[in-house]
Amino acid sequence: MRLTDKVEEAARVLTICNACRYCEGHCAVFQAMELRLEFNADNLDYMANLCHNCGACYHNCQYAPPHEFKLNVPGAMAELRQENYGVFAWPGFMGKLFANNGLFVSLLSIIVIAGFFFVTSAMTGDDFTKEHANAFYGVISHNSLVALFGAVGGFAFLALMMSVMKFWKTMRLGNPFTMDWGRVMQGVKDALTLKYLDGGNGQGCSYPDETPSMARRWFHQLTFWGFMLCFAATSVGTVMHYAFALEAPYDFITLPKVLGTLGGLGLLIGPAGLLSLKFKATTDVKGKTNKGMDVTFLVLLFLTSISGLVLMFVSKTAYVGPALSIHLGIVMTLFLSMPYGKFVHGFYRLIALIAFAVEKQNHEALVGVKRNEKVDLDDAAKARS
Repeated sequence: MRLTDKVEEAARVLTICNACRYCEGHCAVFQAMELRLEFNADNLDYMANLCHNCGACYHNCQYAPPHEFKLNVPGAMAELRQENYGVFAWPGFMGKLFANNGLFVSLLSIIVIAGFFFVTSAMTGDDFTKEHANAFYGVISHNSLVALFGAVGGFAFLALMMSVMKFWKTMRLGNPFTMDWGRVMQGVKDALTLKYLDGGNGQGCSYPDETPSMARRWFHQLTFWGFMLCFAATSVGTVMHYAFALEAPYDFITLPKVLGTLGGLGLLIGPAGLLSLKFKATTDVKGKTNKGMDVTFLVLLFLTSISGLVLMFVSKTAYVGPALSIHLGIVMTLFLSMPYGKFVHGFYRLIALIAFAVEKQNHEALVGVKRNEKVDLDDAAKARS
């Protein structure tokens, strides 16, 4: 079985880079590269997820197009990530959804939102477009929402964890409970601080053009912490409901509402900023085939936030039924697409950064081919498939 075109291109690019090493100070990709003489699918998947697509190496490369070598590390890594997301998906046959993620999410959102409109209007009848004393719980009960989203969330969590376990095993990190936790925490720190979005010079990404900027790092942070604040709001609301018998809906000055509002604002500004940068960036740097997956995830986050904020303001009006149906449809689409979209890259990148922290401490390759080790690339391809 032959290697895929994306794997072969990534191997070609890094083999030339390994001979040049002009960019060795840019980021973790080049430091991990120097521990290897050969590149197979496993260690290329590892380095693809170490790459933060900052673009600095592309703009500084003397062999970038129009040179005959046509070296494009961020482009090759972005293309390979699009492929390896599907390789590690669970169940395996669902990995094909990554290839046409934009179409998958679009169709899914239409079906799910229409389904919520049908069910909620059927359950409430003429009251669907009326004000409810119990806000959106007058449209759909709390227990019904918990049962529905608990089941879907449980599947999404299982699918994510199975995919993460497959990637962890490929990274050869061994038993997580017997690891050096100092290395684990170093990887977590590098992931949370987005260390490698500084362009290797502390000035930021050369993205969307070759002028360094910290904008992409800031928008990523707003997106991540906005998501975490929304998750915290849901968690706090769950504790208040079940542990203290304080049932929703909550007032604007309560902790769930404050956390949810702040998180919602983060999920408006962050995704909007990232989408703006993405549309301005050249195809060379961001890759050619993963645009749909990147865009649909950011759009879903943005729509989840704006529909949630709208629902909060209309929850005591006659618009609560339609607003709730739209919001729940978008959130359900986000849940169902999480294991098969850009959301998984955060977990893979975290694991890759932990593996890099271990390699950096040991000064020895952990994933794939070591300096003193040769492999048959066709055999590596078979293992990958």
